[in-house]
Amino acid sequence: MLAPVTHILPLTSIRRLRSLPVPGRVLVRAGQKVNASDVIAQATAPSGHHVLDIRRGLGIPQAAAAERCIVRQVGDKLEKGDVIAESGGLFSRIIRTPMDGEIISISGGQILLRTQTSDLEVRAGFAGTVSDIIKDQGAIIETSGALIQGVWGNGLTDSGMLLLVSNSPDEEINRQQIEVSMRGAIIMGGYCSSADVLRAGADLQLRGMVLSSMASELVPVAASLKYPVLIIEGFGRTPLNDAAYRLLITSEKRDVSISAALNPPAGERPELIIPLPAIGQSAPETDYFAPNQIVRIQGAPYAGKMGTLVQVRPGLFTLPNGLKVPAADIQLDSDTRVTVPLANLEVIE
Repeated sequence: MLAPVTHILPLTSIRRLRSLPVPGRVLVRAGQKVNASDVIAQATAPSGHHVLDIRRGLGIPQAAAAERCIVRQVGDKLEKGDVIAESGGLFSRIIRTPMDGEIISISGGQILLRTQTSDLEVRAGFAGTVSDIIKDQGAIIETSGALIQGVWGNGLTDSGMLLLVSNSPDEEINRQQIEVSMRGAIIMGGYCSSADVLRAGADLQLRGMVLSSMASELVPVAASLKYPVLIIEGFGRTPLNDAAYRLLITSEKRDVSISAALNPPAGERPELIIPLPAIGQSAPETDYFAPNQIVRIQGAPYAGKMGTLVQVRPGLFTLPNGLKVPAADIQLDSDTRVTVPLANLEVIE
């Protein structure tokens, strides 16, 4: 059975596509060194539209006749109050555009007006080298370093110095731990159950916050923040796994990049990248379950615990609720071995 892989690696080769959602202009070249905050591509995208019904406005039932009264054409940029159509004759009717915009379509006696645009930017997200250019869309950025992937993020990206707030993997972060000396840093905390902690990060202009876990009711607050929030383990109180905790405590005061993007269909996961000068090997995004793999359990009663896969059971295993599922035996410690459905396991590499 194909296994999902979460990367918690002290050194690997990292290759990421940074792309616009619409065609635009690429600002970098192959071989160029970039920092996390560098803009690599820009575009202008429509964000608002308005339909003008010329046929109804002029009282002309035929679409073709109404279109002959239009005095503008596709591509024209208009200002509020500009004449857009007139019927002519003794009792001429005039239609003026109700707002600034650009005509993008004339069809069926109607005009589609683009009324607003928004500027889009794509940033590198981490310090690295541009290895390839995607024409009119973006670029591929590469680096080597440590990588910790999470399960949820609020969609933002930034970089800064990593500071640890938690003194143990299962500690809860509180408002008093966030100090003025942390301004402009990316902080690592444990479990968060208070919206005040998240808002304090905004007040101090943090560059990011990495949490082991978070109360699910805080998702709307985290999503509204202007700095990235990355959840490594999930929702509900779950301690940080040992592999990630060891990697983080040895990386304190290093410059790191946090990408809290979450787009599973595109293979995008929230992650923390710690660029390093050494060269690492690329890691696979999927694997097959096999003995001696380090796995993490998702789901009660062992949610968040890591162990070693002893064997994938042949056939189907019957759960206490009567369901028959593919399963594996997991050694949690020297005294504890449990059987867990494969659907509740992910490989840690």
